[in-house]
Amino acid sequence: MTHQDQYDDAMFDYSTGDFDSALAKFQGIHALEPDHFDAQLSIAMCYYRKGDFASAIAEGHKAEKLKPAEQLVHTNLSLFYMKSGDKKTAEHHGLQARIASWKSDMSAPSGKPKGEDELQMSQPKAPAMKIPDKFPDMPWKKKPPVAPEGEKPKTDGEKQG
Repeated sequence: MTHQDQYDDAMFDYSTGDFDSALAKFQGIHALEPDHFDAQLSIAMCYYRKGDFASAIAEGHKAEKLKPAEQLVHTNLSLFYMKSGDKKTAEHHGLQARIASWKSDMSAPSGKPKGEDELQMSQPKAPAMKIPDKFPDMPWKKKPPVAPEGEKPKTDGEKQG
């Protein structure tokens, strides 16, 4: 069984809520491969789910040593500290997570932006449109004729005299 198979098996236990079994499997993976970042991060999450916030924080800091600039590490540590009641440290790790996110967004784009071929120089303004002198007849906008006071307005069907 490969480390990935063991990890998948442990994640299954975690997803079904069997945190003790998942924790034991993640710790087994970590014992064989101490630099297995995902296993270390998962150990911290198992402790968090079990309500052992002190152990979750300790294990979270071990994951932080493996990948100090990883956004997820700081997001988790922020959550762990908030649940343990240390709001100030939780905010610190929340900020670290945000900074890690910004740093990951600073990488060079992999290709051209959508909708832009290349940067272009400014183009001259388009010539102004000439407004027509006379507009076509628009019978739907004509108002009906107004009859003088006291007379009934004539309709198109009546003869005009």
